[in-house]
Amino acid sequence: MIESQSTTLSSTELQSVEFRETNIQTHVSSSTLANEPIKLDIEHAVVEDDPRMWSNAKKNVVLFIISGASMIAGLCANIQNPANAQIEQQLHTNGENISLSLSLFILVQGNFPVMWSAISEIKGRKMVYLFSIALFTLGSVIVAISRTIGLLIGMRILQGAGSSAVIAIGAATLADIYEPHQRGKMMGVFYSAPLLGPSLGPIIGGALTQGLGWRAIFWFLVIWGGIIFSAFLFLFKDTFRKERSVTYQNVLKRRLREQQSSEAKDDSRNISEKELRVNGENQTSKDIEAQPAVIPALAIREVKLSIADVNPFPPYLSILNRKNNFVILIPSGLIFAFSFSIAYTCARTLSMYYNYDALKTGLVLLAYGIGSVTGSILGGRWSDRTLARLKAANGGVSFPEMRLESTKVAMVWLPLSVIGYAWVCQERVNVAAICVMLFLAGFLSIWIYTSTLAYIVDANTGRSSTAVATNSSFRGLSAFVAAEIAIPLQDSIGDGGLYTLWAGLLVIANCIILLVLYKGRKWREASVEREKQKLDGK
Repeated sequence: MIESQSTTLSSTELQSVEFRETNIQTHVSSSTLANEPIKLDIEHAVVEDDPRMWSNAKKNVVLFIISGASMIAGLCANIQNPANAQIEQQLHTNGENISLSLSLFILVQGNFPVMWSAISEIKGRKMVYLFSIALFTLGSVIVAISRTIGLLIGMRILQGAGSSAVIAIGAATLADIYEPHQRGKMMGVFYSAPLLGPSLGPIIGGALTQGLGWRAIFWFLVIWGGIIFSAFLFLFKDTFRKERSVTYQNVLKRRLREQQSSEAKDDSRNISEKELRVNGENQTSKDIEAQPAVIPALAIREVKLSIADVNPFPPYLSILNRKNNFVILIPSGLIFAFSFSIAYTCARTLSMYYNYDALKTGLVLLAYGIGSVTGSILGGRWSDRTLARLKAANGGVSFPEMRLESTKVAMVWLPLSVIGYAWVCQERVNVAAICVMLFLAGFLSIWIYTSTLAYIVDANTGRSSTAVATNSSFRGLSAFVAAEIAIPLQDSIGDGGLYTLWAGLLVIANCIILLVLYKGRKWREASVEREKQKLDGK
């Protein structure tokens, strides 16, 4: 059963409120309604203009906009590759600096979402989207007019920071508007957009470089950034609700305690010790799976929080302190690092041994992108279907780890497809075989990744953006390491050795996912109890 954060509402506060089915099966008799308070989880705290009650058309607009924005992240990491030789020549630099511009980009893009996530939990999603996309667009303009490699590297870092926000809060936005049993499918649709980047990036980059020069690549990104900024400004309505944010509620609780303490010292209000304790501390839910959902609406209006209240590290550490989270982030990082590595090294193999130009290389890599998009969409649907089936078999009660059952079908075939790719590249067989293996590797790896991402969201109720940002951090660090070691390993042991090694790592990743499937619920509940005891001790 999904543990959820509780808040207590009286029966009179529930008039005219229609409650939908949640993952928590609740049986309430009429006598209970009349005489006892009702427990709501933070996911379903009563809010004004509930995003989950929006029409499907309105939700689809949100999904379309954040998917378009997320494509920026995928494009940016790969669109430069076809232009590297031209950049090296015109800016009078070397391959080492070009490699640094790529690896630093992916490192910053992976780790900066922790900051964006923390801000979004205080100031809302829309403000973060607008500011980050503006930052990305500014970076793209300066890269396009750069005359030195140092400026290009610096502005690529700025691009990475700006393009990273949607990675974290895009998934959180979906959690804002969709119920848990719908998220697998929608995560699959959302995540399919950035997966097009590694495939479309080389094609777009190659065509623009050959036709107009390398600077045209970044002017293209400026235009795309402007379109996405306009869509967020005019078409996007913020989905963030303070009552459903653990981070916001925690900061608000602290500010209220400080305010009440100050008022007590000044004798400005005659509040008894018991009343102060009730208003200041006992607002806290005794269940901290997702902390207290509702602090009085009047208090929320009276106490205004600012960016100064944002400290991204405690929420980040709170995610890592849960054993189930830390363990599932390891395979998530490995799968992303594999995806980055195979796109990077495959382009090099095709150029060196098949004499393919940038455009032909991009067309071959399209097979991997199509496989990834297909795996994301179908894997997300299968994940939701598996969760629904297991929930029904369990008497209508579900818990997040059930979703990971859907990964089993791909686990055996993923390492085999990677080994197949390794040796068709090593033996320089017909490129059609490479395309088939790229498709299978993309399809199976993202099939698994979609379910792990949905699990990370479901297992961290009320702190979804922080959880996804932490996942992004692991991804970024893993991809950075993969980018730095891929070429030396490819040169020393070849594609055969490199991707046989990757197949072994993916076997380990699969075993770790199975460990979370069978042990994750116990770990998660133990973490909840430990956090509850820590809170009670304060």
